[in-house]
Amino acid sequence: MRALVLHGFGDLRVVQRERPEPAADEVLISTIATGICGSDLHGFTGENGRRRPGQIMGHETAARIVELGTSVDGGLQAGQLVTVNPVIACGRCPACLAHAEQHCATKRLIGVDPSLVSMFAEYVAVPARNLVRLADDLPAELGALVEPLAVAYHALRRGGLTADDRLLVLGGGPIGQSVIVAAGHAGPAAVMVSEPDPGRRALCERLGAVALDPKAAPLAEQLAGHGGPATIAVDAVGSSASLGDALGATVTGGRVVMVGMASPQLDLAAYRVSVDERTVIGSFTYPADEFVAMADYVSSAPAAIGELISERVTLDGAQRAFEQLTDGSPAPGKVLITF
Repeated sequence: MRALVLHGFGDLRVVQRERPEPAADEVLISTIATGICGSDLHGFTGENGRRRPGQIMGHETAARIVELGTSVDGGLQAGQLVTVNPVIACGRCPACLAHAEQHCATKRLIGVDPSLVSMFAEYVAVPARNLVRLADDLPAELGALVEPLAVAYHALRRGGLTADDRLLVLGGGPIGQSVIVAAGHAGPAAVMVSEPDPGRRALCERLGAVALDPKAAPLAEQLAGHGGPATIAVDAVGSSASLGDALGATVTGGRVVMVGMASPQLDLAAYRVSVDERTVIGSFTYPADEFVAMADYVSSAPAAIGELISERVTLDGAQRAFEQLTDGSPAPGKVLITF
């Protein structure tokens, strides 16, 4: 089979590998499309230390079942359209039993763990319990959107989003866009997004958000013309600047959810947290039930969801796609590697 290997930082190569055989509790899947995540870009550049040369990355995927392991049942059959929950948890610890699999101390993440052949490959063997069925009539590539939508949905649930909230999203890239779409579940009173790139602002507006250019004026001033400060902000960037904007553009007592991971260390305006009694909340991946909820949502094929995909490339075009996404000229929305 063909697979995309991180040969070295900044260097992706298409190689031939043996097609894996599923273990007894695994399922062999044939990859249809896998999204390029911001974390994959950080792995490509080597800037966050969470990817290693020699590994096969990728975790946002749509696939079809090819072969079942000998002990797999549960209604799974060859040919079914599926997506894969990348969080491989133990299923036995207190966190897993509390349906908080993302807190499992021994979890492994498909696409992050270098020992795992992940979703930038034609065939992958994955635990059967991590497969989630999708509607048979769903346009297959949309299955690759489930994972980023689950990230966004979990962030909004962590922040306690309600219909009375005014939501501000910092960063209008693929995760910020997913936050806008996932917010449709709660229907907040208003959704605003701060994004410097005009192409991404236009896409966010098509998704139903008010798009603001942070270069034009301080966000607090711009929000004054759109009903006032936000009650909840989701930082989909994860930089000192974006966190500062989030703290400065929310109401006293507001909530800020951090889901972006641009930098491992941030400067924090501590008084904007303590004196103004804001709450800063971390968010990472999702529990299994929220992943399933987003798979069901995608299977309903909401009208706006296709807008999240901007470009499709093959394995042979992946190196160039990664270079473009990291050189300051990114596609407006999600880029899929198709098989």
